[in-house]
Amino acid sequence: MSARRLTLTAGALAALALAGCGGGGGSTSSTSPSGASSSAGGGQKLSLRAGPGSKLSFDRKALRAKAGRVTIVMSNPSQLSHNVAIEGGGVNAAVEVVGPGGASTVSANLKPGTYTFFCTVPGHREAGMQGTLTLK
Repeated sequence: MSARRLTLTAGALAALALAGCGGGGGSTSSTSPSGASSSAGGGQKLSLRAGPGSKLSFDRKALRAKAGRVTIVMSNPSQLSHNVAIEGGGVNAAVEVVGPGGASTVSANLKPGTYTFFCTVPGHREAGMQGTLTLK
């Protein structure tokens, strides 16, 4: 993916995220052992962490969720910059790269099927920074 296309995709996602933000106070959430949580506002939030130090990995190779709005929040305790993206089934969603201590959040409306989540920093995906997202 070209840097220009990634920037446009990230900008579009940021605009969508801002448009979707609201004062939905009072929503509740619950978390499952797989790292998935669902909120009263709809959708599911999945947690993911980049590998520690300079390790090019995520703490999970597989994520599962129900079809619908899915948000992956990747925290970055690494010494390197990373992000998280989702692709498959016509979806190609990526967000900004974050530095050490940051969090990268990507959201998409997903149908049942199998998708790939990965880091878009050049060379990171190829080194193993990817996994499978399965939606039922």
